[in-house]
Amino acid sequence: MKIYPLIMCGGPGARLWPASTARRPKPFIDLLGGESLFQKTVRRLAGMAGAQPAAVITGAAHADVVRHQLAEIARQGTILAEPAARDSGPALFAAVAWIARQDPQAIIVAVASDHHIPDDGAFAAAVAAAVPAAELGEIITFGVAPAEPSTAYGYIRPGPPLPGAGAVRRVEAFVEKPDAARARDLVAAGCLWNSGNFMFRADAFLAEAELYAPAMLATVVQALDQADDHAGVVRLGPVFRKAEKISVDFAVMEKTRRAAVLPIRYAWSDLGSWDAIWAASARDAAGNAISGLAVARDSHGCLIRAEAGTEIIALGLKNLAVIARDGHVLVSDLGDVAALKPALEALARRRAATTVAAAPDIAAELDAAVARLRRWLWRDALPTWWCFGADHQNGGFHESLNLDLTPTSADRRTRVQARQTFVYATAGLHGWPGPWQAAMTHGLKYLLDRFARPDGLFRALVGLDGAPLDDDAVLYDQAFALLAMAAVARVAPDRAADLETRSRRTVEAVRRAFGHPAGGFRGREDAEAFLLDPIMHLFEAALAWRDVADDPFWNTLADDLGELFLTKLYDPASGSVREVFDAAWRPAPGPAGRELRPGHHFEWAWLLDKWTSRRARAGAAAAARALMAAGARGVDAAGGLVVDVLSDDFSVAESSSRLWPQTERLRAEMSFAARRDGVATDRRAAALQAALAMERYFDTPIAGLWRDAPTAGPVAAPAPASSLYHIVGAVLAARDGSLAQC
Repeated sequence: MKIYPLIMCGGPGARLWPASTARRPKPFIDLLGGESLFQKTVRRLAGMAGAQPAAVITGAAHADVVRHQLAEIARQGTILAEPAARDSGPALFAAVAWIARQDPQAIIVAVASDHHIPDDGAFAAAVAAAVPAAELGEIITFGVAPAEPSTAYGYIRPGPPLPGAGAVRRVEAFVEKPDAARARDLVAAGCLWNSGNFMFRADAFLAEAELYAPAMLATVVQALDQADDHAGVVRLGPVFRKAEKISVDFAVMEKTRRAAVLPIRYAWSDLGSWDAIWAASARDAAGNAISGLAVARDSHGCLIRAEAGTEIIALGLKNLAVIARDGHVLVSDLGDVAALKPALEALARRRAATTVAAAPDIAAELDAAVARLRRWLWRDALPTWWCFGADHQNGGFHESLNLDLTPTSADRRTRVQARQTFVYATAGLHGWPGPWQAAMTHGLKYLLDRFARPDGLFRALVGLDGAPLDDDAVLYDQAFALLAMAAVARVAPDRAADLETRSRRTVEAVRRAFGHPAGGFRGREDAEAFLLDPIMHLFEAALAWRDVADDPFWNTLADDLGELFLTKLYDPASGSVREVFDAAWRPAPGPAGRELRPGHHFEWAWLLDKWTSRRARAGAAAAARALMAAGARGVDAAGGLVVDVLSDDFSVAESSSRLWPQTERLRAEMSFAARRDGVATDRRAAALQAALAMERYFDTPIAGLWRDAPTAGPVAAPAPASSLYHIVGAVLAARDGSLAQC
C-alpha cells in the first residue's frame, strides 16, 4: 500500500529563543545534534512501508530552506508554499486537497515537522497499525500515553474500540490544555496527550472539511487553482490569505464523528521549550547537556548551548538553561520557561530607550539611512521594475519577479496593475528622472482596457493574454483603481478631467454595489463579514483625490470614511482596530475577529494624520497617536521587525514579518517625527529602526528586488510586485519628512 507523508512546517518556535526565530524557525535548526528536526522527520517518514515522496507545506519565505534541506539528505518532495500563515486548518486542507488530485483515496500521514520521536521503528509500526482504520474512513490521531501530568498539551479521552481496527479507539472527547490539578485527573482517567499528528484517507478527510468548514475548503481549493507550480514548489495563490485563521482541531477534529485515536507508548515530545530540549538531549554524568564551544565546571542539570561563534564558560550552575547565539543570550531556570515572552517584551522597551540614549546624533543617522533607501529606489528598483517587471509585449505588469529577473506566470490582478501605475506616477511627482511617464501610461492603459467593466467597476482578474478570468468586483480593487487614477491626474493635468469623471463614476458604482446600511461599504457584494483593509484603502484614495480636486464630492467621501473609522471601527479603550467585522461593524466572532495587524495600525495613523491636516476632527489626532502606540507593540523584541499579526490582547498571533509592515512603520514614524514635538527623538529612533529593518529585505543577488521576508539563509521566493507600492510610499514620505533633505 502507498502511504503519502505530509509534513506541516509552521510556527517559529518562539519559546526556543534565541536559537529559534521567525527568520530561522525551530524545524530547520539542529536542536539535538546531527540534522534539523525537519530532516529527521523526513527520514522517519521515509522509513514507513510504502512511503511516497513527502509533501511539505510551509510559509513562502521558507520554501527554499525546505528545498535546500531536502537536498542535503538526498530526499525528494513537493513543497506547497503558503503566502501567509493561516494556522493548521487551511494548511492541512490545502495539502490534502493537493494530494487528493493525485490520488483521491490516498492514505495520508500528516505530521508536525519538529517533533522528537527517537524510535523510528516504533513510529512505522504505529502507522501500520492505523492503516485499517484509515481505510474505513476514520480520521486517526496518535495519542501519546502520558509520562506525567502536563499542562503543555491538550488531551484525548479515548472511547470504545473500533470494530475491525485493532487498537484504534473512538475519540470520546478532546480536552483543551488543563491546569495542573485537571492534568492529574486526566492522566488518572487514562486520557492521552494529543500529539497533533494524524492519519486518514484523503477523500474521507475532505468530506468532513466540506461538511464542517466548506468556505475555508473552497478558499484553499481556489488557492490551489491559482498556484504557480515551478521547480517542485507549488506557490498557493493569493486568495489563500482570505482563509479563516483556525486550527484543524477547531475546524474539523472537535466536530467530526470520524475522530479516532491510536494509543502510542513510544517516546515522543514536541520539544516546545528548553526544558524539553534538555530532557531529550544526551547528558554527561552531571546531568548537563552541552553543545558548541562551552565548558561547565561544578555545574549540574544544565542545558548549555553556544551557537554561531559564541563561547560559554559555566561555573557553579544548577538547573539552568544558558543559550547564546548571534549576540543574544538567554539565562533561565529550566523550570521557568513561561517567563520568556514577557521578558522579550521588556527587552524591546529597553532596547528602544537605549537606542535613543546611545545615539545623540540620531537625526543624522536617520537621514543617512533614508538617503540609502532613496538611492536604491531611484537607481535600482524603479528601473528594474520598468525594464523587467513590465510586460512590454502583452501590456501591464508582471505579478512578481524571480530573483534572476525572470517573471512568474501568475494571472494579473487589478490591484497590482493599479499599484504599479500609482508607483510610477508618484515617482514622477517626486522627481525621478527615469521614464516614469512611459511606465505610468503603460500601466494605466492596461488597467482601463483590461479591467474596467461597463458599469464603472473594475474586475478582479485577467489572464496573461488579457482575457477576463474573474469578472467579479471587490472593494479592495476599486480603491486601488481610484488611487492610481488620482496619482495620474496629479502629474498629468491634461488627463485630470477625464480621470476624475471616470473615478466619480466608479465611486457611484461602489455606492450601489457595496454600500452598507450601517455605514461604510461591504468588501464584496455577497459579503457576510466586513473587512478593514478595503475601507482603509478607499479612504486613502479619497484623500488622494482630495489633493487633486478640493471638491465636496471627495471631501464628503473622505469625511464619511474617517467618521466610520472613529465611530465604528476604532476601539479607543485599547487604541487598536480589528480586521474583520460583522454587519453591525462589531468585531466578528471567532479568531478572525480578534486579529490586530500592526502594519494597519501604522497605516491608519498616517491616514488620520493626513486627513486632519486639512479637516480638523476632534479625537482624530489622539486616535492617531494611540494607533502608533498599538502598532509599536507589534515590534518583535529580538529582531526589531514588525510582526504580521497580534491577537486582541496584544500577544503575538503570527510572528512572521513581511516587508510591508516595516514600510508602513517607517512612513508613519517619519510623519510624526517631523513634527518635532516632545517625543520627536523617540520617533526618530523608531524611524531609524524601521529604515534599517527595510534594508534587510533588499539583500538580493540583483539590486532592485526584494524578499517578502527578511533574509534567512537560501531563501529565494519571487519578489512580489505589489510591495513596490508600500516601498515607494515609505521611502518618499521619509525623504519629504527627513530632518535634513537627501
